[in-house]
Amino acid sequence: MKHATVTKNVKAVAIGGFDGMHEGHQHLFEVLGEHGAIVVIETGYANLTPGRERERFTTHPIVYVPLEEVRELDCRGFVNYLKTRFPGLERIVVGYDFRFGKDRRCSHEDLKRLFGGEVRVIDEVRIGGDSVHSHKIRAKLKIGDIVGANRFLGHNHTIRGRVVQGQGIGAKELVPTLNMRVEGFLLPKEGVYATLARLDDEEHFRAAVSFIGHRLTTDGSFAVETHLLDDTVTEVSQIEVSFVKRLRENRKFASMPELAAAIEADIEAARKALGRLEL
Repeated sequence: MKHATVTKNVKAVAIGGFDGMHEGHQHLFEVLGEHGAIVVIETGYANLTPGRERERFTTHPIVYVPLEEVRELDCRGFVNYLKTRFPGLERIVVGYDFRFGKDRRCSHEDLKRLFGGEVRVIDEVRIGGDSVHSHKIRAKLKIGDIVGANRFLGHNHTIRGRVVQGQGIGAKELVPTLNMRVEGFLLPKEGVYATLARLDDEEHFRAAVSFIGHRLTTDGSFAVETHLLDDTVTEVSQIEVSFVKRLRENRKFASMPELAAAIEADIEAARKALGRLEL
């Protein structure tokens, strides 16, 4: 096994995949205390908050453990791994459905038996009568339920990417847009959304409207495009888009004037949806 860095000052850890850093996860983090850390078991499947995106939603340090590093450990071996890596470990925090050890054979009851220190098991977190899980957030995004996904997340679903060259039609015939290449993030269902955009290293968000999907009226290619409602920018390399509300389905229009009219209606709808937000 590859040697892991020893973290001596950590006294408590929360363990999990933590994709999304959602409301359920935050309940685990709340009981970590001053010397707590988050242990992310990286499976490679995270697409709500992939990689270090998780660090945007916590003040606790995060230790990333590749699944391959612990996959073959039995239950006692996994606990010994934690004790070795965190010599001062006094408390382990896990969710009610936590499983560990080879083939996920062990539960939090086994963890209590094997660890010897304090094990805090956080009960199921429910919102609107439904339990909060990352897979349910993904399902909501795939059907375009941004409001529901954000409610479970506790923050707006956000993607980031590099600005790339688009068709050039927008600035000439419609409205100027920033086109982005998105890698690693789950995209919501195709359609038009009221969004917030942050450019490069800016601290503040700008009101925006974003399109995700195939350009059915023009060349049919897939695009992620964002129009800033009240700003015009030229030199941008990175863009962060935060989803607030879904405005409509992706549609094919009979002509460019019809598309232009729809975009103007989208802008007004986005302006109304974002009007009460403090940017």
